[in-house]
Amino acid sequence: MNKFFICLSAALIALPVLAKDRVTHNPDYTNTESILHVWSWNFPTIADNMKQISDAGFTMIQTSPVQACFNPEGSSKKIFDDNVTEGNWYYYYQPTDWKIGNQILGSRDQMKVMMDSAAKYNIKVIVDVLPNHTAFDIDAVSDDFYKAVGGRDKMFHSQGLQGVEDYNDRLQCTLWGSGGLPDVNTENPDFQKYYMEFVNDLLSLGVRGFRYDTAKHIGVHSDPVDTASGVKENDFWDVATGRKAVKGVRLAVPYDELFVYGEVLQDKNVPEAEYAEYFGQTASGYGHVLREALEKGSINGMDVVNWHHTSAPEYLTTWVESHDTYANAHESAHLTDEQIRTGWVFLTARQNGVPLFFSRPMGSTRQQYWGDNILGARGNDEFFHPEVIAVNKFRTAMNGQKEDIQFSDNGQVIVVNRGKQGAAIININDASNFVNLPTGLPDGTYHDVVYGKEFKVKKGILKGIAAPHRTYIITK
Repeated sequence: MNKFFICLSAALIALPVLAKDRVTHNPDYTNTESILHVWSWNFPTIADNMKQISDAGFTMIQTSPVQACFNPEGSSKKIFDDNVTEGNWYYYYQPTDWKIGNQILGSRDQMKVMMDSAAKYNIKVIVDVLPNHTAFDIDAVSDDFYKAVGGRDKMFHSQGLQGVEDYNDRLQCTLWGSGGLPDVNTENPDFQKYYMEFVNDLLSLGVRGFRYDTAKHIGVHSDPVDTASGVKENDFWDVATGRKAVKGVRLAVPYDELFVYGEVLQDKNVPEAEYAEYFGQTASGYGHVLREALEKGSINGMDVVNWHHTSAPEYLTTWVESHDTYANAHESAHLTDEQIRTGWVFLTARQNGVPLFFSRPMGSTRQQYWGDNILGARGNDEFFHPEVIAVNKFRTAMNGQKEDIQFSDNGQVIVVNRGKQGAAIININDASNFVNLPTGLPDGTYHDVVYGKEFKVKKGILKGIAAPHRTYIITK
């Protein structure tokens, strides 16, 4: 292990990590960051586009999983192949070892080049990690991995090869295989040590955040304990977040310096408040409501102000769509780029939440979701559309400004006011709309930063005309 990690680990032993209150909302807090999910882009592609990502106003990127993964011969060409011969995006969600580098994203050396580029442009890198399971094919798991955890019989929970039948049953949810994927015994200290060495290697390269895939399938202290596997307590999250060391290995960077959120998809019996003791969470319920509004072209009858979560909004990762809603069940893939964009501007103009922009494949259409269908290639141009750039920069500029959200009577126009400094105007409908809504902006004439469209404020009322599926950013 690197000497830096040894010294820092020793120093941290005397500095216990205290639980942060991620449930009580601070109404004065303003989130300013935004994430570009460079989904299925490889390391060289990400590095080559880092300047454009920065110029687009994103402050963070989230990569696809970087660990060794399931790799059938010839499987690293297409994002999705119906014949399952030339590749599938979900292979990198099937770990075979916890070492950096795979056939989709590239090698550790290529990752280092990408990290150097991120540092040059002051972009924080988040890595998608998934310690909850291995590949479907347990024979594909590396011998080194099995040896490190004490053998194949120590790798999985006692019923980890049995598929979950009831996702609202916390025993099944945390100790059986989710989606049929073999459920790892994440409480095995040998596994924890091996996994944390991987995490610390990522930190040594400059990674400063993690998205924990299937996080709600890794138990917290109130969940059932797999005593049949010799487990005494569900302590994975204590180790992963630096509260405790395992076999002399501890998180190598103070946890408060990292951006960490868990994929805790909302459902019945999920202990959201307990997960909040460890990390931020996904606002999956909110995303569903927002997509429904975009489909209808109106927010009437829906609450798009409330975040629909028990956690404080400043600790929620938000999205219009995720890679799962797009690529897995295609729940959001039918929405047009324009609809996604209007949703993004609304989400990003808000005071709280950390929005994540999913990069759809290059050439994708509403008939052909995979587009050019090339693994490793850059996504389409939407991440640097002028409206996306404008709201990303608006978000940063509005630091410290509280939100006030106004809606037209027909629910088709939304105005997100930020104090007396700025406003985002969003028309989520396919028809033009008059804007006639309250604002905090001083009286005067304004022109939006993208199209130069004129809006006027008189006696605290913002007036103008919004084109179909169009957004406008105006500032004082």
